[in-house]
Amino acid sequence: MRIDEKLKQLNITLPTPAAPAANYVPFVIHQNVLYISGQLPIENGKVKYTGIVGKDQNQEEAIKAAELCAINILAQAKAACEGDLEKISRCIKLGVFVASTSEFTNQPIIGNGASNLIASVLGEKGKHARFAVGVSALPLNATVEIDAIFALE
Repeated sequence: MRIDEKLKQLNITLPTPAAPAANYVPFVIHQNVLYISGQLPIENGKVKYTGIVGKDQNQEEAIKAAELCAINILAQAKAACEGDLEKISRCIKLGVFVASTSEFTNQPIIGNGASNLIASVLGEKGKHARFAVGVSALPLNATVEIDAIFALE
């Protein structure tokens, strides 16, 4: 099944990719590898999920934040691939940053929100390496930020 068809089946509409918030580009393609800058859980131009997990945000909402980050990653990938996500041959790696208290240790479960979405959309091509770490704060008080690396055909 084509990736665009899978997105429709999952009822996922990719947004217009967010513009960079500082002096960087949203993605770089080098030697058939696509590097996507960290994506926040932005919806309709605003950070939808904010706060620190274990303090003012719960695990379930943080998983939804990670899913939204993955949707924004796919939106950036689509822009990088000139509208054709079929150019992706593999998701290589996701880097998951979770704003969390020092006592919260379920960052990998939060990361699964993004990993599961990428795998659902890309199928076998969506299986990837990953890290998920806790940090004290993220830009714009976002709960989660995720970057990605993809191989292109």
